[in-house]
Amino acid sequence: MKKFAALLLAVMMLAVMAVPAMAEGDMNICIITSTGVDDGSFNQDCYNGILTFLETHPNSKVTDIKEADYAQLVPTVERFAGDYDVFVLPGFNFAAVGDIVLNNPDKYFLVVDSTIQDSEGNPVTAPNAYTMTFKEQESGFFAGVAAALSSKTKKVAVVNGMAFPSNVNYQYGFMSGVNYANQKYGAGVECVELPSFAATDLFGNNVGGNYVGDFGDEATGKVVGETLIGQGVDVLFVAAGASGNGVFTAAKEAKDVYVIGCDVDQYNDGVNGDGNVILTSVLKVMHSNVTKQLEAIYDGTFAGEDAMLGADTDSTGYVSEEGRQQLSADVLEKLAECYDLLKKGEIVPASQWANSPTDFPGLK
Repeated sequence: MKKFAALLLAVMMLAVMAVPAMAEGDMNICIITSTGVDDGSFNQDCYNGILTFLETHPNSKVTDIKEADYAQLVPTVERFAGDYDVFVLPGFNFAAVGDIVLNNPDKYFLVVDSTIQDSEGNPVTAPNAYTMTFKEQESGFFAGVAAALSSKTKKVAVVNGMAFPSNVNYQYGFMSGVNYANQKYGAGVECVELPSFAATDLFGNNVGGNYVGDFGDEATGKVVGETLIGQGVDVLFVAAGASGNGVFTAAKEAKDVYVIGCDVDQYNDGVNGDGNVILTSVLKVMHSNVTKQLEAIYDGTFAGEDAMLGADTDSTGYVSEEGRQQLSADVLEKLAECYDLLKKGEIVPASQWANSPTDFPGLK
C-alpha cells in the first residue's frame, strides 16, 4: 500500500506539472492601438483574433486601450506592463518595446507588423515575444493586378497612411501588380502619384506614392482621394487605416469609381445606396495568427519567434468569394493564375527590402 500511495502521489504531481500555466485562471489580455479597435481594418482584425480566442476561453478577458499620441504608445505598454498577462501590439510604432519585453519575462508580447529592438536600437528576440511581419507586397500585388485589369480610364492609384515598411510594401507590391498586368496582359494602365503627397520612408528614401501622413486623418484621406479621382483614377487601392475612410467617402461621392479594401474584407464598408464601391479586398490575415499564438500561450506551447508570414501560410491573399467582390470572371481567373505562381515563388513582387516594381522575378 505504501508503494501504491507513493506511486499515486508521483502520478498526481506529474499531472499537476502538466497543467498549462494559464489553464486554471483568467488570461488577462491587453490590446493597445493608436486609432482604436474599430477601424474596420488592421487594428480590428487583430482585435477579432482576440475575440475568437475568448469565445472558447470565457474565463479570459480583453481590455483595449487607445493612445492617439504615437510617441506615447511604448510608454503606455510600460505603464501597464504589470497589469496584464498578454499584450497584443498592432503597428510599427511598437518596435521599441524590446526593453519592456526583456524586463518582464513573465509577460507575453504579440507584436504585429514589426520586429522589436531595445532602447539602443539593437534587435531583440526573446522567449516571451512573438513578432509577426507579413509579405504585404504579395497582397499589394493582387490589388495591382485587379486594379489594372478592371480600370476603364486606364488610371489607378494606391493611397497609403504612413511610409512604414508595411505600407511601402503594399505600395511597391501594388505597383508591381500594375506593371505585371501591363507586361503580361497588355493592360496599358498608368499608376498615378501626387508629388504633393509623396513620402520619405524611415530610412530617408523618397518612395513617392500617395501618403496621407497619418492613419487617423479621414479629412486628408478624402482630399487625396478626390484629387486622384479628379485626375481620372477610377480604381484606388487604400492601405491607410482609418484615414482610408475618407478615400471611401470620396469614391462614394464620385461616379464609377471603385476601391480595393486592405487587410480585411471591407465589402460592408463599401455600401453606397443600392450599390457598393468595393471592387475586392486584399488580405493580411492577422486574426488567425493572433488567435493561434494566444492558444499557444494558454496551453503552454508558446515559443518566441520573429515570423515572416505570406501566402505559403495562407496569411496573404484576396477576396474571391461571390457576393463579396465585383471582379469579372476573367480577372478572377488571372488572379488565380498569379496566386499559384506567387506561391511557387515564380513571382516575387518588389518590397521595401528587395527588387523594384519595374524589375522583379516573374515580370520578364
